Amino acid sequence: MKNKLQIPFVLVFWLVVAADIIGIAAGISLVHYIAKPLLMPVLIMYLYILPDASGPSDHVSNLNWFAFAGLFFSWLGDMFLLFETRHPLFFILGLVCFLATHIFYIIYFLKIPSNAVSLLQKQPLLPLAVIAYGIALVGLLFPHLGDLKIPVIIYATVICTMLICSMHLFFKATAPANWYFLTGAMLFVISDSLLAINKFYQPFSFAGLLIMLTYCAAQYFIVNGFIKQTGT
Repeated sequence: MKNKLQIPFVLVFWLVVAADIIGIAAGISLVHYIAKPLLMPVLIMYLYILPDASGPSDHVSNLNWFAFAGLFFSWLGDMFLLFETRHPLFFILGLVCFLATHIFYIIYFLKIPSNAVSLLQKQPLLPLAVIAYGIALVGLLFPHLGDLKIPVIIYATVICTMLICSMHLFFKATAPANWYFLTGAMLFVISDSLLAINKFYQPFSFAGLLIMLTYCAAQYFIVNGFIKQTGT
């Protein structure tokens, strides 16, 4: 249950998302340049003002430092990608920042304390499906990647690992945090896949809208997972 201080941040976040999407759809760059840098700071504040809880363990509370680090690097990535059309270096820097984000999320997922059986032990084909998807996507993009072949392969490996880790903790995290984590991770993979296809393979209609909507939803779900897990 959200505390009263958190509710305004939820409303502000989705208002900023709506403003950003409207700016993209209407081609109003100024709105996009103002709204996008606000997304992650609002989520950081939303996470910071945790609901009242009976008292999470110090170990679980300390895990949120990885969550904050992931959101901070997401913000840096957002800032760099705003200027990717001005110089190729900005895209590389954005890629590195989001790579760091996924690594921090992976660490968080793996450090959740639990003796429960991993979902992957019960469904061992799930990671194979994720790996097959990652290989297929990279295979599709590979002829068009130029000098970015190695960075994109590394990034695809890490984000697929993040998704697999969210599956791993499904029975280890508390409900509904496990569903938030899994949904957020899947949306993150979808968002980055759309971005990669649009940038490297074939631009498509409404790409900017779909990429931002899935990205914002992914981060929102993951942050709610952090909150629900910490509130246990």
